[in-house]
Amino acid sequence: MASKTVKVGSTVGLHARPATVIADAAGEYDEEIILTLAGGDDDETDAASSLMIMAMGAEFGDEVTVTSDNAEAVAEIAGLIEKNLDGE
Repeated sequence: MASKTVKVGSTVGLHARPATVIADAAGEYDEEIILTLAGGDDDETDAASSLMIMAMGAEFGDEVTVTSDNAEAVAEIAGLIEKNLDGE
């Protein structure tokens, strides 16, 4: 199982637009991709669900761990979380 912890780069946090971009990318993979908010309640969030991502409440600078059996998926989703997806 691969995992990577990154900081949220979007200035609005993982809200509507960033969550949709991440969920769309995660949906392209067959493997499950899980997000966990550091310091949160340790609930696992399905990265393919924009609503679940928004419900996580991750704000700019928060640490999020991305975990999956697919290392390529982890790298892509972690990279998106690190980017400022607000202005794209």
